[in-house]
Amino acid sequence: MKDKRSGIPLIAELAGVSIGTVDRALHGRPGINEKTRDRVLAVANKIGYRPNLAARSLSTGKRIRIGVCVPREIRYFYNEMWAGIHEEIGRYSDRGIEFLLRPVPELGKGERRAFRELVDLSVQGVIVTPGNPESMTPLIDGAEKGGIRVVCVSTDAPASLRSSIVCVEPTVNGLLAGELMAKFVAPRAKVAIITGMLKTVDHREKAEGFGKSFRQYCRGGSVVTTIEGHEDAKQSYRKTRKLLGRVPDLAGIYVNTVNCLPVCRALSAARLSGKVRLIATDLFKEMIPLFRAGTIDASIHQRPFRQGQIAIRNLAEHLLHNVDLPAAQYLNPGIILRSNLQLFREAGRER
Repeated sequence: MKDKRSGIPLIAELAGVSIGTVDRALHGRPGINEKTRDRVLAVANKIGYRPNLAARSLSTGKRIRIGVCVPREIRYFYNEMWAGIHEEIGRYSDRGIEFLLRPVPELGKGERRAFRELVDLSVQGVIVTPGNPESMTPLIDGAEKGGIRVVCVSTDAPASLRSSIVCVEPTVNGLLAGELMAKFVAPRAKVAIITGMLKTVDHREKAEGFGKSFRQYCRGGSVVTTIEGHEDAKQSYRKTRKLLGRVPDLAGIYVNTVNCLPVCRALSAARLSGKVRLIATDLFKEMIPLFRAGTIDASIHQRPFRQGQIAIRNLAEHLLHNVDLPAAQYLNPGIILRSNLQLFREAGRER
């Protein structure tokens, strides 16, 4: 007959100790000497045993806590990310995890206060979108040193001790956009980049990738300027209008954040829609008529829904079952053209 013993009973048998001793060894409780503890842990490791933290937390009344500190704006991007976060939360809410949601108004605003609040609530892990990585790095480092796992999503704080990053690799994002733009415009074309904030790693690296790729593939082409719109619609519109007046032979614009609508309005006001080639970022329903009208030529999709899902899943599995957290999980960006935009969930059709 097949031996059905597993888990703690099997460890007890192989280590020659009681089930209570195994429980004390696995969970770091007193009443066991170090030699016995080491023997039990060695057996547990040999058979690949991992304690069921969800069951343990439910039985003791102590739940694992995960904090989420992600912006609300710009809603076109973060609504999708939050949808992915909430879908994955639904999978874990009855498995011994309590999720503490602390959304911030927009990227880089209120994140330090929200992060500190989550740490003070004794979370075991935090998912965060750092808008100002320099100011967030000391807080992330302090949390990690205190045993709190930090997962960055969408944007990174690469100089910090964060455990993991989930995002579309920003340099690849920019490289794709630059190569595409080079195919849309003539040799020696002048193009521009409109970004959010260059202090945000994601925005800066996308801009750098675009410039490198565009100059490589467009003979004699140049990036005449990189404009920071600070994710402000009025500021982005105003600066785009000034750009179009200052560079009348501008051939293309790459908007490397989701904030493309004010740029489209500026092109329309200057009667340059469809004449200045435009590569945007991501997709939302308001972009669809602009695709069809030819105002937007292409967009680089960052899969925010999937980013939110993966960040929650990776951290939850790590805290529940000691599954290793990948130092980085980069998603492959998608290229949206008029011919395939209806295949994306933001256009109303599930992938």
